[in-house]
Amino acid sequence: MLTIAILGCGSRGRTYSRFAASLPDRYEIVAACDLVESRAREVSCHGKGQAAPVFLNDRDFFAAGKLADLVVIATQDRDHYSHASQAIALGYDILLEKPAAQTLEECEDLDRQARAAGVKIGLCFVLRYTPFYRTVKAVVDSGRLGTIISIHASEGVEPYHQAHSFVRGHWAKSADSTPMILAKCSHDADLFCWLANSEIRKIASYGGLEFFRKENAPVGAPERCSDGCPHSQECIYDAHRYLTDKRSWLRMVLDGAETASDEDIKKFINTSPWGRCVFHCDNDVVDHQVIAGEMLNGITINFTMTAFDFGRSMEIYGTRGVLKGGHAWRSANAFELSIRDHASGQTTEIPVEHPDESEYAGHGGGDFGIVDSLDRLFGEKGSLPPGLDGLAGHRLALLAEQSRMMEKP
Repeated sequence: MLTIAILGCGSRGRTYSRFAASLPDRYEIVAACDLVESRAREVSCHGKGQAAPVFLNDRDFFAAGKLADLVVIATQDRDHYSHASQAIALGYDILLEKPAAQTLEECEDLDRQARAAGVKIGLCFVLRYTPFYRTVKAVVDSGRLGTIISIHASEGVEPYHQAHSFVRGHWAKSADSTPMILAKCSHDADLFCWLANSEIRKIASYGGLEFFRKENAPVGAPERCSDGCPHSQECIYDAHRYLTDKRSWLRMVLDGAETASDEDIKKFINTSPWGRCVFHCDNDVVDHQVIAGEMLNGITINFTMTAFDFGRSMEIYGTRGVLKGGHAWRSANAFELSIRDHASGQTTEIPVEHPDESEYAGHGGGDFGIVDSLDRLFGEKGSLPPGLDGLAGHRLALLAEQSRMMEKP
């Protein structure tokens, strides 16, 4: 039985706690901490029998000493380094929501602290635990593609997602969180290192914020969508979509969203950052970026992130074959994968399990997948070594951002 404390009971913390509670023979939630009492109470009720103890600030939580085998840290990005350092000092193993910290120096310091203390830190790289990427990894490791020569990947954030999270939302400003390439694309950076089984040697990156800027605002667009915008009917970023087809996004930013009335949501649009015109925000993170690099083992990589596409895709080029796959255009929850054999010229479709997301499996099944793996990672005979697992991917992303900033005119 692995005991778990949840520090940060927002969307991510609640998701992990819910899945942990669905496996009561393996996990027990023994503490919950959040600045918003209702969130902490919700998570505490996922414990067995009586509700788990609740803390309303990090100071009291850490002052209570080590309460569990594992602490899940799902607080805001800027707090990860401090919270992880305090957890290491108490001897917790840690499941840390990405990014681990705001700078490469802080990430490397967490790794040093954890190794010295014999503590395991697993980052929430949930894509490793999805059926799609598990299948990709199995194909690569099988040798079916031969020697891997290069990997290409792309991520389409999706325009409204960009607006919700990276223009209006928590990750709109690098100083308050991290650069976009780490805040959103740390999964992709990790996948390069995980699939190539190597670390970055050389890297270059370019990109910027081109569209979500004040000078691109339509004539007469007000500061807020609720201020009588003359373009509301044709604007795909109109905040009033939270009342209709984008209502599900509110569960990440509005407490009680599941039962909120239309009037509650209209008040939210009128007063919250998510009601602002996307062209009149204080955002500074990129809406497009590209990376080109070379790994220590010689594999070359290239990556495209854009706000103006949907889903992830990947191509892996080997000496015996090429693998191509990613999100299927027809469905947000469907994935396609195929291999073309160089010798025969034949293309073979590779079956990929499509998780049922009617009950929010999350990230293509990865959210449940990582929770399902916690005892195998952190248990008495867990597979993770001491240190920060996933540091290589963070190094790739942060070095890419350093390159991008150096290339800015």
